[in-house]
Amino acid sequence: MRHTAFFLFVAMAFGCGSNSQPTAQNAAPANEPIRTGQMQSTIPHTTENQQPNAPVKPTGGKWSADGTPIDTAKYDKAIADAEKVLKAKRNDAEAKKEAAKAYFERGFALTEARQYASALGDYRRTLKNDPSHEEAKKWEQQIIGIYEMMKKEYPKPGEEPAPLPFTKEETK
Repeated sequence: MRHTAFFLFVAMAFGCGSNSQPTAQNAAPANEPIRTGQMQSTIPHTTENQQPNAPVKPTGGKWSADGTPIDTAKYDKAIADAEKVLKAKRNDAEAKKEAAKAYFERGFALTEARQYASALGDYRRTLKNDPSHEEAKKWEQQIIGIYEMMKKEYPKPGEEPAPLPFTKEETK
């Protein structure tokens, strides 16, 4: 967390330097319009008369998933396939790496969808199969850090909720 704050401070210091150059406000000649696209009414840009997003239903248990529902079918299939191989070859290092990869990829997709509690479970399952997976360690700590920064309790191992259910209507 300190590294992030330091990075932001350094970026602001460089971005706000005194050696900036003025920019032209309007490069178009005086007799040409600034916009070249077609004019549109404001109706397509309003949320008036649109259906509100359906509220997310809790998934039960102490923790409920939140964020944006996403289609995890391809990740779920990869996890199921990897788990099947792992079940047959319990101590096979390559099978464990494949399972870790499958869990990490779904965890990353869930992180991008702001389903942090669910993603945390996948990062932990990644580390169970591959304890040296550096990216999973980083993301696990980052999510825990977000919860701690907000002064909220985070899911303990085994308490993480399943990803939010996804329906085809949510893509419309």
